Amino acid sequence: MIGVFDSGIGGLSVLAAIARTLPGADLTYLADTAHVPYGPRSDAFIQGRVLAIGHHLAAQGCGLIVVACNTATAAAVQALRAELPQIPVVGVEPGVKPAAQSSRTRRIAVLATESTARSERLARLIRTHAEGVQVLVEPCPGWATRVETRDFDSPAFRQEMAEKVERLLAAGADRLVLGCTHYSFLSHLLTPLLQGRAELVDVAAPVARQAQRLAGRAAGGQGRLLLQATARPEQLRHSLPALGLGWLAERTRESACLAAV
Repeated sequence: MIGVFDSGIGGLSVLAAIARTLPGADLTYLADTAHVPYGPRSDAFIQGRVLAIGHHLAAQGCGLIVVACNTATAAAVQALRAELPQIPVVGVEPGVKPAAQSSRTRRIAVLATESTARSERLARLIRTHAEGVQVLVEPCPGWATRVETRDFDSPAFRQEMAEKVERLLAAGADRLVLGCTHYSFLSHLLTPLLQGRAELVDVAAPVARQAQRLAGRAAGGQGRLLLQATARPEQLRHSLPALGLGWLAERTRESACLAAV
């Protein structure tokens, strides 16, 4: 069984990619909805949540754990790997490398939560993979919450998105990296704003391929899906069709609330 977790529903984009890549795998998805969003929280708090959830998934028999959250990866993936050395752990990092490699203008932008934007892990990614490329790191406070509540239609929010994107395009960015798994569900709003002047860079598919490489026996199963949440599990299941993932609901065997995690 493969365990996938996020602060909320954003990691469902990664879950969907894994389900497509490994259709026979049994999957568990855990949303830490009692503490969403992670973006404004301290690294110490995020690390505590990541370790607690990791131990929970390991106790459930997960042979591979995917941290489907950029913020959690930046703050705590190394600690989780040290805590659970017997279980492969796949993290999610902004696609700085593919964006930098494909950029024609040599300018890219990273849309990120506040925590990811200030993280040393992102800074290291940029130093390692974007030499000679200008990287504009753009914090996007509140965007993950918009996805959680599926509140996409606010004129103020759409105006904020348009102004932010136009500013990055005017600065010459021709790749916009989605630095939070929640932002995948904003692609339908972001793409028209690009007007063909830039491309979005998402990493859900590469993460799924890495999970496939490391899964081993964890890739076996009957294609079942268990949904878990630390609060409001019914909203997690209801989110699937609302996000265009109704096909995942057909794999779901049950939902559970994990207030003690």
